[in-house]
Amino acid sequence: GGRTRAIATTAPAAAGPKRLRNDMGNKVTVVLGAQWGDEGKGKVVDLLATEADVVCRCQGGNNAGHTVVVDGKEYDFHLLPSGIINPKSISLIGNGVVIHLPGLFEEGDKNEKKGLKGWEKRLIVSDRAHIDTLKCEKALQAQEGKNIGTTKKGIGPAYSSKASRTGLRVCDLLGDFKDFSTRFKNLVHQYQSMYPSLTVDVEDQLKKLKEYAERLRPMVRDGVYYMYEALHGSPKKILVEGANAALLDIDFGTYPFVTSSNCTVGGACTGLGIPPLNIGDVFGVAKAYTTRVGIGAFPTEQLNAVGELLQTRGHEVGVTTGRKRRCGWLDLVIVRYAHMINGFTAIALTKLDILDVLDEIKVGVAYKLNGKRIPHFPANMDVLQKVEVEYETFPGWKTDTSAARKWNDLPAKAQNYIRFIENHIGVPIKWVGVGKSRECMIQMF
Repeated sequence: GGRTRAIATTAPAAAGPKRLRNDMGNKVTVVLGAQWGDEGKGKVVDLLATEADVVCRCQGGNNAGHTVVVDGKEYDFHLLPSGIINPKSISLIGNGVVIHLPGLFEEGDKNEKKGLKGWEKRLIVSDRAHIDTLKCEKALQAQEGKNIGTTKKGIGPAYSSKASRTGLRVCDLLGDFKDFSTRFKNLVHQYQSMYPSLTVDVEDQLKKLKEYAERLRPMVRDGVYYMYEALHGSPKKILVEGANAALLDIDFGTYPFVTSSNCTVGGACTGLGIPPLNIGDVFGVAKAYTTRVGIGAFPTEQLNAVGELLQTRGHEVGVTTGRKRRCGWLDLVIVRYAHMINGFTAIALTKLDILDVLDEIKVGVAYKLNGKRIPHFPANMDVLQKVEVEYETFPGWKTDTSAARKWNDLPAKAQNYIRFIENHIGVPIKWVGVGKSRECMIQMF
């Protein structure tokens, strides 16, 4: 036998092994829509992105539309995170996003002509993200989306393929192209068995995909490992930009008139690989009134002169679809419901200036059914169509607020309106927007 060597120890035997310290890493800031979308999330993200090291998209696709105005130039983003404007930050498209490759590069090139320089070097794409496969899924969406008011961008079919385990991911596209081609042909065959009139030039699509693959390759990283390093490595400020909004969430929205992803706070975890303990501030964004694109129940909608005024003054036209948005009074039932799901730590109230000319302003505070208040936001859309809205009425301030830059610049009646919203929801309002540009955001605290 060999020698036995004694190992000296300075710790008493009863102390046991040293325990590991669990370092949970940085906290992530999340920005989410609190209504039916189009609340001005891009503007809030742009404001916060000036201090961020990493800005992430976690779900949705190019059905999103975020407008950012910087130095008088208007940038439209659909797939790119709005933070791409900040030359000092990295933008990440996470695994929960479905990527339409032609749309991604068209968007980047279009904004580059407006002055967005070096965006490809600042963009990281998760290798686990699914591909919205070109015209094939757009054609499907055109057939499938006729009755639910979608953007017809192929988002629904892409998420359907993902759920049925026949979808194609970025890592597949950059792998063995022969294997990818076989799987792509199988996917097309699957679609054509469902929609016999669907025609796809498979070889042309594969040729284009191969070209896109080479342009995309330098941007692709393992998103899970990148996020882990960003959370646990050298301290980084991480910002997550939600697309769409709470009332369009596939689980919690006004189903079936919803998008195909989770655009509430859980989507930040599943769409980027972020543990719940790393979620810090969750900022909800709400307009000072309510808008909706497409069809579906809208209890506070104003099909009258008020609705037309809000639509005209607010330039309420969809960034992605070009459709006029339906407009109505602020509905605090839905904003409170969004807070219940997301746990907002603060709210950004946008487009207050649009209300400047009104003699009186109404706010929906409760729903009634058959004369009785209902305690919950109804899941059933037939019920939501029938509810009667209970309003609080406020005198208009009849003053131009667009030049306001601090709280005391706002007229007292506008301050009362804001405080009422804040108290009713039970969440502090951190910002008030009074115009398009970055400077037109009053920070409250």
